[in-house]
Amino acid sequence: MTADPTDRPLRFAPTVRLLHWAMAVMVIAQLLVGAVMVTTLDHYHLLRSVHVPLGAAILALVIVRIGNRLVRRAPAPPSTMRPAERRVATVSEYLLYALLVIQPLTGWAMLSAGGYPIILYQHLHLPTLIAPDPSVYALLRQAHTAFAYLLFFTFTAHMSAVLFHVLVLNDRLLDRMAPWRTRRKSSPTSSRPAPARIVDDIVAEQD
Repeated sequence: MTADPTDRPLRFAPTVRLLHWAMAVMVIAQLLVGAVMVTTLDHYHLLRSVHVPLGAAILALVIVRIGNRLVRRAPAPPSTMRPAERRVATVSEYLLYALLVIQPLTGWAMLSAGGYPIILYQHLHLPTLIAPDPSVYALLRQAHTAFAYLLFFTFTAHMSAVLFHVLVLNDRLLDRMAPWRTRRKSSPTSSRPAPARIVDDIVAEQD
């Protein structure tokens, strides 16, 4: 099915788009740091000092995202998406939200069960969630690893689906969340730098 060139879905608010892409970068960085941590002992403490506050930041931001999602409906998907595709997209979105909450919480609980301090920055610590317990620590460590793999596959599937819509179906699905509008035809602003186009779009949406 070919998309109508005029079929342009409504967009998420600029702040939501900014939060979305910031979290995407953070999640990719977190997965990479976590993978290096479990495959090598080199610089382990340095990596953990990055991993813990980054996980806390992701948890805080995803709570904001969920709150925003509950009070504001998402823009309508393009007409090229069949009902079954929309249901799959909705389920995958909810799964991503759930994993982005569960994964930091299991890491937090795991460190608590292991008796490790949860350091955000220097003397700024998070409270422990549970009492130290080696058996619980081992269980939570396995759960944290399993959820990390599930998050990786879900995140990859999400990106692959978006690329399929953009490169194959050409239905402009990405426009809903893109930092700036993609333009099929040349326009006076099409040659402007990306940051300038972002500002142009934000200003236009306020009018």
